[in-house]
Amino acid sequence: MNFSQAQFIASYGKFSQIPASDRTEIAFSGRSNVGKSSLINKLFNRKSLARVSATPGKTVTINFYSLENIYIVDLPGYGYAKVAKTEKVRWAGLIEGYLNADRELDLVFQLVDFRHPPTADDLMMINFLIDSEIPFVVVLTKADKLKKTQREERLKALQTELPCADQITVVPFSAETGEGIEEIRAIVEEIASAEE
Repeated sequence: MNFSQAQFIASYGKFSQIPASDRTEIAFSGRSNVGKSSLINKLFNRKSLARVSATPGKTVTINFYSLENIYIVDLPGYGYAKVAKTEKVRWAGLIEGYLNADRELDLVFQLVDFRHPPTADDLMMINFLIDSEIPFVVVLTKADKLKKTQREERLKALQTELPCADQITVVPFSAETGEGIEEIRAIVEEIASAEE
């Protein structure tokens, strides 16, 4: 699979604008500023296909990228405090609308900041994915920011912090060092090849 051939397709600000699902989709979910855009750029081997910002809450649309026979879907970041309530409601509607719709969603990469326990919003999202029986993988971002002992402590803590932790695939990831990207690509390729 040639990841660098990925193309940006469209952004949608309202769920009603999104066309019907016609192929397998893999979504990326996580709170604002957790590193979704950085991960997508790393996945595609591109510097700025997904817009990266130091300001949380920058991705306010659902962004679709085409990769061979599948779509990669970048969901808006959730849990950012400094936006108007109406915006929060719109984002929630977008994310919920997308996840509840009858789409060919094969997997969600749920991003969680490795340095901290999952937020209440992270846990709400993970529980939603479990209850909805949507397959997901937890990606622990910013892995390069932790020392070895801190990583071990966080991994151990996650066993009690995450619901059904023993059944969840967890991938530590760093946009800086590239750690975890091959594992993430392998998961994407496995799903894409099942569709051929």
